[in-house]
Amino acid sequence: MAEYKEAIGRRKQASARVRVSSGTGTFTVNDKPIAEYFTRDGDEAAIRGALETVGQNPDNWDVTVKVQGGGVSGQRDSVKLGLARVLVALDETNRLKLREQGMLTRDSRVKERKKPGLKRARKAPTYTKR
Repeated sequence: MAEYKEAIGRRKQASARVRVSSGTGTFTVNDKPIAEYFTRDGDEAAIRGALETVGQNPDNWDVTVKVQGGGVSGQRDSVKLGLARVLVALDETNRLKLREQGMLTRDSRVKERKKPGLKRARKAPTYTKR
């Protein structure tokens, strides 16, 4: 197997292991092509945005992703963060460009826990006077 760089990205409950090696431009997520795995409009473009930000031609790299947990948005953002971290590992000069676009900051927002006496984290039962 060719030499590769690897990084992990996380968002909500999703975790993605991203491996990048020089190659022919194949982008696979959980052994499927990226367009087949992320079917929503804009998801693929958001993920590939990291490569475009640093001016890399996607056809020069093979990207393999193993992602698990969470939903579609969490998985998309975890892959995006993992790819950005790999690009920094490949070339440290990419850090500033990716930092300016906010691609190296982990989005730490997670679902708030449910409190006792409430219906959800903050929604209270309807008040009735009588």
